[in-house]
Amino acid sequence: MTQGGSRRQAIVCAIGAWLLLAGCTMVGPDYERPASPLGPEWYQDEVEGLSTTPQSEAAWWTLVGDPDLEQLIEKAFETNNTLEVAGLRILESRAQLGIATGLQYPQSQVVAGSATGLSASRNAANTAAGDLDYLQYSLGASVTWEMDFWGRYRRGIEAAEALYRQALATYDGAVVLVAAQVAFSYISIRALEEQIRITRENIASQQRSFDIVNVSFQNGQTSELDVLQARTLLLSTQATLPTLQAQLEQARHSLAVLLGLPPGDVRGLLSDGAPIPAVPDTLAVGVPAELLRQRPDVRAAEYLAMAANASVGLATADLYPSFTLTGSIGLAAADNTDTTRTGESGIGELFSSDSLTWSAGPAFVWPFLNYGRIRNNVRVQDAVLQQTLTGYRETVLQAAREVEDAIAALDGARRQHVLLEQTVSVAQRATDVAMLRFQEGFADYQRVLDAQTALFAQQGRLVASRGDMAAAFVALYLALGGGWQAGPETYVPEATIDTMRERTNWGDLLDDVEPAR
Repeated sequence: MTQGGSRRQAIVCAIGAWLLLAGCTMVGPDYERPASPLGPEWYQDEVEGLSTTPQSEAAWWTLVGDPDLEQLIEKAFETNNTLEVAGLRILESRAQLGIATGLQYPQSQVVAGSATGLSASRNAANTAAGDLDYLQYSLGASVTWEMDFWGRYRRGIEAAEALYRQALATYDGAVVLVAAQVAFSYISIRALEEQIRITRENIASQQRSFDIVNVSFQNGQTSELDVLQARTLLLSTQATLPTLQAQLEQARHSLAVLLGLPPGDVRGLLSDGAPIPAVPDTLAVGVPAELLRQRPDVRAAEYLAMAANASVGLATADLYPSFTLTGSIGLAAADNTDTTRTGESGIGELFSSDSLTWSAGPAFVWPFLNYGRIRNNVRVQDAVLQQTLTGYRETVLQAAREVEDAIAALDGARRQHVLLEQTVSVAQRATDVAMLRFQEGFADYQRVLDAQTALFAQQGRLVASRGDMAAAFVALYLALGGGWQAGPETYVPEATIDTMRERTNWGDLLDDVEPAR
């Protein structure tokens, strides 16, 4: 073997060993999942009606048996704008992951050509014997490949993939939140409708009482004070109606926006006279450990920590030299004095073998004198990593607190509801007795006024209690992170996908827009 052949073989072996090492080396810390700060059981593990068995129904809104609520949530999944934005962020993160993946391969691949006119000064040194005016032609390709020797680009892929998974979890969190917001608005609408119905019933009852006492006054059987007091109570009750009606319209507007509609009338989507959703007697809440995989925001917080961990490796790689393979091949020729005499043009000579030019070889860059900038950037990224790990623990603790709060609220609302049902029953009986005794002349009208005032107040509290109980049920499943498993069939509506395809070449990134659940 010739000396040149041995040298080339040695270069090839060295490059092969270099590539092998490049595939094995990764600087920076490997991710370790943080320990859970949660205990094995809920603090309030003996609340009546709650079971620690795993949740059996992902679509928790079906547990109340209200067709209107189910229909509204399904419609919101299709048309809610916030949810669509969250889905589009998934597509954005997919494209970002594609960018990070592409950086593993030759980062610069260029085909270039030029035709340049050149003219040199006749008065400059060393130009007297040469051609001063000529055209130069070139055509070629070049490739530059920075080897992933320290795992810089693999860490970049780790970070991009973690952020992609965070976008998925954030979307699931948006599904959970939209379902809960629709349910809250729906419960508010039904509670206000019930309040309005009760108010109108009390207005009618108080109107009858006013008519009775007014007749008694006309007959000289009672004083004008009784009439004035009866009128005052009636007007006071009537005055609550406009406020309730305004609140009902506002709740409907809120629901319309959640459905992606203008804040107009959504009564066509609501059945007349439907009650406040009833809470099931028994609810499965699982155990605290399930929050770590059930709550989308907890998963998103962990993926953010994964991305920050990979960023430490990215920054660490800057401490080491970067190795690059560069190669180019091309053709170059020029119109000069000789070709002018022979009648041949430079562009004609461009494709001859004598016009071939090439270069290839490795190179390295090592910014060793950086005055601590790179090392401090590593410290910055490490501090960010620690922030995300602490943020993850805080997210888990806040999630557990929200569950415990919802359990306490639901338990309190249930117990209060039982007592308020008894209170309203007693208040209704007291009103009937007070009116009867007044008509028989055994009690003054003040007793009737007091009883009617108490009845109206307790009926309002009972309706509010029913709404609070239903809202606590929704808050519990919101805190548990339930509902994303039964979310939309696609991350982005088909109409939006079609619009994006017409505007931009998305390749195959828009082909798979169905959640993997």
